Amino acid sequence: MKVKKFVASSMPEAMKMIRAELGNDAVILNSKVVHKKGFLGLFSRKNIEVIAAVDSKPELNVRKIKEKRKEEKPQVERVQDDRLLKEINELKTIMQKLSVGVATNFEHYPEPLREMNALLMEQEISDEIRQQLMSALLERWYLERATASKEEVKRWLHEEMVNKLSPFSFGGISFQKKFVNVVGPTGVGKTTTLAKMAAECVIKHQKKVAFITTDTYRIAAIDQLKTYAKILDVPLEVCYNLDDFRKAKEKFASYDIVFIDTAGRNFRNPKYVKDLQELIDFNQEMETFLVLSLTAKLCDMKEIYQQFSLIHIDKFIFTKVDETSRHGAMVNLMMDCQIGAAYLTHGQNVPDDIIEASPTIIANTIIGVEQR
Repeated sequence: MKVKKFVASSMPEAMKMIRAELGNDAVILNSKVVHKKGFLGLFSRKNIEVIAAVDSKPELNVRKIKEKRKEEKPQVERVQDDRLLKEINELKTIMQKLSVGVATNFEHYPEPLREMNALLMEQEISDEIRQQLMSALLERWYLERATASKEEVKRWLHEEMVNKLSPFSFGGISFQKKFVNVVGPTGVGKTTTLAKMAAECVIKHQKKVAFITTDTYRIAAIDQLKTYAKILDVPLEVCYNLDDFRKAKEKFASYDIVFIDTAGRNFRNPKYVKDLQELIDFNQEMETFLVLSLTAKLCDMKEIYQQFSLIHIDKFIFTKVDETSRHGAMVNLMMDCQIGAAYLTHGQNVPDDIIEASPTIIANTIIGVEQR
């Protein structure tokens, strides 16, 4: 069995390369779009990556195996022949199914790969992403030899997920912008998360921090933030209108970081966004995090993202990680919106129960394997 990877500018060009090298009996195992960077990392080009295979003289190979069985040989050699025949038939079956487009039927995959597919389904990874990951695992299984244990295949899956997420921006506050804006619907732990971030800035980074809240719809939210401000010994300004916000901005001109807690409904109002943009340059002065709870449904998360898309969202913050055993929505949402994550939170304790997000942390949370 000969398996090879081809990269071309288009699928017809890739097919020419495959026929020229593997012949007309070659079968396509997998194909995907890849981006190749140009000069100095600019002008990236879209290419097609195709994995193809051909069974070199399969009938002869099988006949040789059968003839060897008839010979008197040690038991170990017979076991090896049986295993080789099984692998050949197994790969042929998979290739036949993939060649007719049955990419979602994993019943003929090797057992360790089937277990990874079940794990991804349990974590509610979307069908499209799951198929991409499984195709990558299948490629590694036959290119790196089919002798890997379940734990080794799980590490492969961890690596593939990290690679898939790596193009996005991860990590906490960049400290490149003065204002940190935390937005999101009510009930996701937005104010508590803001306090955790502020505490980290004060305690770990020795930054001069201040609070602004525009969430005047809920008295409890103001009282909660006042409590955190008192504990951290940082000032807080409550803004009921844009004039209040302008005064607070001037008052905190000498501060390093100003955290803004907003009401969940504000950014659904185009006029509010337009007025606020006259005071703050969202691109140059403000870093904005959208806070979402992992206990919510993926469809609700996507709808919330659309509601807040009137402004630029830099990264997600996922809360209540400890309140669910299914975390695949993180990957689904990041892949769908092409946005990375800043933090994961897993409790109510301030300043604890928060961790900076990274592709490795996300993959480990879902798969449960640390990278070596």
